[in-house]
Amino acid sequence: MNKAFLFDLNGTMIDDMQFHLKAWYHILNDDLGANLSWEEVKSHMYGKNSELLVRVFGKDRFTQEEMDRLSVEKEKRYQQEYKPHLQLIPGLQQFLEKAHAMNIPMAIGSAAIMFNIDFVLDNLNIRHFFKAIVSADNVHTSKPHPETYLNCAEQLGMAAGNCLVFEDAPKGVEAAQNAGMPSVVLTLLHEKEDFAAYNNIIQYITDYTQLSPASLLQSMAV
Repeated sequence: MNKAFLFDLNGTMIDDMQFHLKAWYHILNDDLGANLSWEEVKSHMYGKNSELLVRVFGKDRFTQEEMDRLSVEKEKRYQQEYKPHLQLIPGLQQFLEKAHAMNIPMAIGSAAIMFNIDFVLDNLNIRHFFKAIVSADNVHTSKPHPETYLNCAEQLGMAAGNCLVFEDAPKGVEAAQNAGMPSVVLTLLHEKEDFAAYNNIIQYITDYTQLSPASLLQSMAV
């Protein structure tokens, strides 16, 4: 198989971004006094946790150790609240099974730390579908830099242009575009209008129920 599927995780495989947003909203405002609106916090929801903290507070507010502690605390709060709701986006289990049966190599490229990626893969028992996992711990520069997805492609032994990225965030689609990869976009947290700046989108979806691995391969071949 000379094509591959690369998946962002949060908001793309599981519909959990509102839970991340809520956890960050309370940590940034209640614990750290940022005084940000819900929409302002939402605008910062991309990249590594440490990068988000630097965007909000500047590079000199926290030590790396403090940012690591805040990052883990945020993920613990998110996991505790989201776990009762943890499930794949409708249709994705079947989509993964079909793609796996077709021997399409698949990878996860996420700005999440492995603590969160393991939480999803192990609780949902889907680790076996993926030949590569790239987390925040594996890159120097997070999305929209292309490093995450280029790293996935390299681990799969694929040319960048033969990789299709599944994303839900504008910065993630920008990362795919910067890597020279087409994208399928899930419009769960963001609207279509939020992606108007990008020319690498081949399809918008709200879930995977009508999506076929075979038809996507045909789209990539055009």
